[in-house]
Amino acid sequence: MREIVQGRVFLPGDDGFEQAAAPWAVGVRQPVVAVAEVADAADVVALVRYAHRAGLTVTAQPSGHGASGDVDGVILLRTARLDEIAVDPAERVARVGAGARWGQVLAATGKHGLTGLAGSSPAVSVAGFVAGGGISWFGRAHGWAADSVRAFEIVGAEGEQVRVTASSDADLFWALRGGGGDYAVITAVELNLYEVPQLYGGRIVWPATRTGEVFEAYRAITADAPRGLSVWLNRMAAPPPAPATVGIDVTYLGEAAEAEDLLASLAAIGGSLSDSRGPMDVADLGAIAAEPVDPSPMLARTELLTGLPVDVLADTDLAPLLNLQIRHLGGALAEARPDGGPGGALAEPYLLYLLGLRLPHLAEAVQGKQAALVAHLGEAVSGRKPYTFLAPGESATQAFPAETVARLARIKQDRDPRGVVRANFPITG
Repeated sequence: MREIVQGRVFLPGDDGFEQAAAPWAVGVRQPVVAVAEVADAADVVALVRYAHRAGLTVTAQPSGHGASGDVDGVILLRTARLDEIAVDPAERVARVGAGARWGQVLAATGKHGLTGLAGSSPAVSVAGFVAGGGISWFGRAHGWAADSVRAFEIVGAEGEQVRVTASSDADLFWALRGGGGDYAVITAVELNLYEVPQLYGGRIVWPATRTGEVFEAYRAITADAPRGLSVWLNRMAAPPPAPATVGIDVTYLGEAAEAEDLLASLAAIGGSLSDSRGPMDVADLGAIAAEPVDPSPMLARTELLTGLPVDVLADTDLAPLLNLQIRHLGGALAEARPDGGPGGALAEPYLLYLLGLRLPHLAEAVQGKQAALVAHLGEAVSGRKPYTFLAPGESATQAFPAETVARLARIKQDRDPRGVVRANFPITG
């Protein structure tokens, strides 16, 4: 394998193999047969053709986010070096290599008063994010991040290098915009960008004793929030002796004065421990949620909620969880688009994210607490999960309606009948 690519190849037993094969989520094992850190798209072509001839499978991971561990015997294809970014401010378009991360892209687009539909972490790759649909800070205003993709540059299952658009290959273009990476290896994406004349954002934190008041304000704000306003609530339970807190993360596409009027009920609570809200640059978007950018032993579970059962969400003891986060959805995310991808309309108004540590002495208790809390929420849990939030042990079939799964499976069978390409969460098992 080393002789067919310019980049580095690690095989079991090599120095650096374990580190090269490790995903972002520490503790998730990836029992792959090789790791290829490709140098360019030509390396991807060579590797996929090799796998096709040899009856092997490749799975692409730029950064290792979203790894499922379901990669036994697979060649792990690292595309981190494909990190080129080209911004055309006049056309409001960016071409982004598969290894480029959102922090890099926002730094490039923000210089022109433009943004892509980025999520909470600056360390996540753009290609992986949009392949999974992508729930952005600005999703309420502009919909799924995947729906902003104009074109993909891909390497197909037989090693063919193709630019895919809605007009060149409607089925494959549809599948790639949120159906996962099971159909081809993405080497670059071309994205629509959006004007951001002014951006307001930040985090406000209170002692946990204010949790009830914060939840009531959150319920009222999200009941009629304009599309430019995204508000997330966090109950944070840091390990003792650090005190438990409750906080609000926010972005607003508009003037600071308008945002503060919309959020006046938060200021009325009083007693805040910190407040970083204010006008901000697009390039600093990743600082709001302050998520770790280095590999971490995180163990998360995500559910979509049909409502906001405050009695359960506000009063449940969180230990041993670190965070209970609720993201307000709705707006453009809830609307069906004739030109949209597999994600379709996201009817649920809230997303629940439960986070703990994947450590040997904690993992079982964390999973037990997550399961118990979800069970307590009962019918408020819809059962659907956004693809980009799937966790090890879950399935791509949980992310889509049955008819969408069937269409994706047909496209997979048509484009890759031998299973040369495999997503973190494959559509057909």
